[in-house]
Amino acid sequence: MAAAQNKKLQPFTAEEAEAHGLAARIPALLIEAQRVAHTVAHGTHGRRRAGPGETFWQFRHYDQNDSLTGIDWRRSASSDHLFVREREWEAAHTAWLWADLSPSMRFRSNLSKISKESRAVVLALALTELLARGGERVGVFGGPPYRGRNATRRVAEILMRDTSDASLPPQAKLSRFSECLLFSDFLDPVEETAERLQAIAAQGVRGHLVQVLDPAEETLPYAGRTEFAASEGRDRIIAGRAETLRERYQERLRQHRADLAATVQRLGWSFVVHHTDRPAEEVVLAIHNRLAGLERDYRYRAPKPVVSAETARAGAS
Repeated sequence: MAAAQNKKLQPFTAEEAEAHGLAARIPALLIEAQRVAHTVAHGTHGRRRAGPGETFWQFRHYDQNDSLTGIDWRRSASSDHLFVREREWEAAHTAWLWADLSPSMRFRSNLSKISKESRAVVLALALTELLARGGERVGVFGGPPYRGRNATRRVAEILMRDTSDASLPPQAKLSRFSECLLFSDFLDPVEETAERLQAIAAQGVRGHLVQVLDPAEETLPYAGRTEFAASEGRDRIIAGRAETLRERYQERLRQHRADLAATVQRLGWSFVVHHTDRPAEEVVLAIHNRLAGLERDYRYRAPKPVVSAETARAGAS
């Protein structure tokens, strides 16, 4: 009887140990997140449209529907036209966060110094720090939104208490016209992920997915006799020559990512892939730019060579 009770208590004991382990790392991850936030250029990210605010946006020609008090007389004095000075809309916005803390996120190969779980937490906290400094409200799925300089610590406390093994975002009621930031490896079947994302989008929420992967999950750098053990479950596979699986594995991963990206594109959301051996600042800047409406790829792309007209004509001939 005692042995049976011990078996029932064992899973809970393991979860409790994992929760304590995450709690012990939270202060260090919080400091790392603040460092990342300091590195990334920050400030109130506007809505890229006119409205109440203090930040100058643009001058435009005066329209008969405009108020006379909106005319910028100094700018108009240097032209034959009347100009209206517009400010960028800076109303407070709400961003909802979810970080995958399931067992598969604890994977770390020898190609990276940090696990996927730790990186996901750092990214979530760094963006919380940036958004809170910009006057935005930030909350975790299923909880209330916070604002102000204590928002990051409150979000960290919620993540510390999270013992869920779910690898998909929970069903939660989110405010309309808000945005959500989802951090996971997103290796679940695309159909299941798409169903959950569509439920979130149906609430009038715009989303941003960050797929966090270990570099070994991207390249499968193993060779020879290798045993692969599932992070969730007891499945094990022994490959006599792991290198023979590499090409098929990478093709399947590419197809999985393409299907996931297509789902995200249909929803009008954004999708970024991040590897744990890369600096966290890269993806934080990418997401921050997307929130600001400055959609651009965060990875460096060599500029295309400029071909002169003479060279082009010579090549055509």
